[in-house]
Amino acid sequence: MLTAIGPRLRSLRRDRDMTLEALAAVTGISVSTLSRLESGKRRPTLELLVPLARAHRVALDQIVAAPASGDPRVHLAPLRSRNGNVIVPLTQYPGRLQVFKEVIAPRRPKLVTHDGYEWLYVLAGELRLLLGDSEATLHPGEAAEFDTHEPHWFGPADDRPVEILHLFGPQGERMRVRRRPSVTAVVDQSDA
Repeated sequence: MLTAIGPRLRSLRRDRDMTLEALAAVTGISVSTLSRLESGKRRPTLELLVPLARAHRVALDQIVAAPASGDPRVHLAPLRSRNGNVIVPLTQYPGRLQVFKEVIAPRRPKLVTHDGYEWLYVLAGELRLLLGDSEATLHPGEAAEFDTHEPHWFGPADDRPVEILHLFGPQGERMRVRRRPSVTAVVDQSDA
């Protein structure tokens, strides 16, 4: 399955008449990393595939298509809470990075802190994120990451549920998203 990801990525890029340089500019992933992904010399990770799926405007499962092997159904066991939340664990790695798909019902904000690091990606609806003294509303396709020692809360931005991918890592484990360096403003020293 992993060996098919590189050629699939190359095909998506070529179908869109994009160069590696243009794709690097859109995703913030280096040209060499993109080249190694496409040639199969770099192991694909979620932190690399999510921005590529977004840049190509395809679902992640189009890039990571599992080979047909009889019954294609995956039987995930959703966990339902009394307050209307639904959590579907997508990984089962205790002590390592955990991935969940969540549908969060409207609820009152309550800031919490704990060990770890979180990454949130909005699939549907609007997500309200309180982080320390700041607040943000995330829309589908937007993501946030933060250290969970910072007081935080997230939930629907309005009276409708929000659907997210939620990654939680043990203390110190962070996503490694590459970005283009920002352009710094040039200060006119003559006015100083």
